[in-house]
Amino acid sequence: MNRLRTVTGTLLATATMVAAATLGVVTPAAAAPAGLPGMDVSSYQGNVNWSAAWNNGARFAYVKATEGTYYTNPYFAQQYNGSYNVGMIRGSYHFARPDTTTGATQANYFVDHGGGWSKDGRTLPGALDIEYNPYGATCYGLSQSAMRTWIASFVNQYYARTERWATIYTTTDWWTTCTGNYSGFAATNPLWLARYAGTVGTLPAGWATYSFWQWESSGTFPGDQNVWNGTLDRLRVLACNGPC
Repeated sequence: MNRLRTVTGTLLATATMVAAATLGVVTPAAAAPAGLPGMDVSSYQGNVNWSAAWNNGARFAYVKATEGTYYTNPYFAQQYNGSYNVGMIRGSYHFARPDTTTGATQANYFVDHGGGWSKDGRTLPGALDIEYNPYGATCYGLSQSAMRTWIASFVNQYYARTERWATIYTTTDWWTTCTGNYSGFAATNPLWLARYAGTVGTLPAGWATYSFWQWESSGTFPGDQNVWNGTLDRLRVLACNGPC
């Protein structure tokens, strides 16, 4: 996520500082913004105490499933099933590596390793985490046009496999830099925006509003702190892709 979760904690910490500097974020939000509280986690959190998170108010969670075509979260089952078992609406996310394989190839890997969807009213569409590169060039060596093509390849294949449009997690800065602030996904793909500040700020082109906002990297819940921009009933509509 915006903390740029990677396999090693050292790289994670370094990437976090780079991303924060790029965003110009120096002051965290003073308090949780309006919306339904939730969280996102990866292997960095290990085994999560889901009952405690639920009791503290978290009502949804996104869990890292995969990265590229070479990594699966070893804590995925505990996190994905654990959040569901305490009553949360949960989803999984994929950390994109556009410099390694095609978007379609990574969408298939994601779906095959925890990124699927079911119409049970408790499973969110999978999320594509597309952001600052912790391993090298910010835009993974792709032109803006090539990046747009890569993202389209991923979300179209994800839709072909699940009949859902993936949520897109990004920052306005990265999106502007690496896609040319492309607006073409806004009509279908929910926006999950990362910005560690008191306001959500300018959104990427095309999106009139955000669906999820990752507003801080630590706080009440394990992992990153998020809000859903609406009520629990509306989150269930997203999970169900309409009425269940």
